[in-house]
Amino acid sequence: MSLKWEDKEVRFDIPYSEMRLILGEKVIDKLEHIEDTKGNSGDKGRLIITNIRILWHSCTSPRINLSIGFGCIISASTKMVNSKLKGTAQALQLLTTSKGTRYEFIFTNLVPGNTRHFTSVIGVHKAYNSSKLYRELKLRGAVVQHKQLKVLPQEQVFSTMHGVFNLSSDQGSLGTFIVTNVRFVWFADMNEGFNVSLPYLQVESICIRESKFGIALVITSTESSGGFILGFKVDPEEKMKTLYKELTSLHTIYSSKPIFGVEYKWCSSKNLPEQNHNLVEDFDAVEDTKNEIGNTIAAYLADEGHKDRPPVYNNELGLAIETLKEGYTLQKLWEVIPS
Repeated sequence: MSLKWEDKEVRFDIPYSEMRLILGEKVIDKLEHIEDTKGNSGDKGRLIITNIRILWHSCTSPRINLSIGFGCIISASTKMVNSKLKGTAQALQLLTTSKGTRYEFIFTNLVPGNTRHFTSVIGVHKAYNSSKLYRELKLRGAVVQHKQLKVLPQEQVFSTMHGVFNLSSDQGSLGTFIVTNVRFVWFADMNEGFNVSLPYLQVESICIRESKFGIALVITSTESSGGFILGFKVDPEEKMKTLYKELTSLHTIYSSKPIFGVEYKWCSSKNLPEQNHNLVEDFDAVEDTKNEIGNTIAAYLADEGHKDRPPVYNNELGLAIETLKEGYTLQKLWEVIPS
């Protein structure tokens, strides 16, 4: 298993099934009375912060919602805005990028003096960025020091096996193979900077098969992590089979209860959010086909530094208009209900 899109994309008006928590996802904070000031000004909503994304939905119409992956956020800061519900207020500003498009989000807390929408989002975003080794393949990283693995906060080492050949070169490189509860790490004995750290989250398959070096342990990473094929040779063969069984067992266990490594500690235990898989209690049970909701994406597009695009004459309007961004048409920008 791997994270599909939840932490890497921005999505608008998603169905209920995509709002539900996935395996390994947990609620860190849940705030009522949050206005989506840029896209839905004047509409009170709920902001839900998990360990991999930010969810917002309108309280009057939960089908109007947002999912913002922490991996999309370029910057998180504060900004003075004019809210329909609160007037002039300091809000949370998020600049994001998803599939090559930049979006801006502004969230205003309607509760006087409450700043948890700043502290929670900014704190969890920092925790997400500092815990990438739990979720991403790393080649030649600073994961080993003085022949010792730099153990992550939630990591537990299960075994260390010496005399393991990495078959990535013609001769093979002799090194050490370390198995933990969240990943495996191999590093060369002659140069610990030559290493690989692959979390189970990015493991596509583990098998034993023939290679030009004879029987080898072959581990394939997911397509999203590059689709690497990693081969390892262990003698005797029984020792390799033991390593294979350990890896497959831990990978299965991890898949049933993933660890994403994103931890955020509260200063106070008061008002902690309850873990609730039914985050949007008043969501309609009938899933929305996305065509029923107007395309509001244009409202969130970042202005990209107010760069003006050259004007062109539009026959339909009989006017000169700014050149449309790639992927947009005049009809799409004007229509309320998509055709």
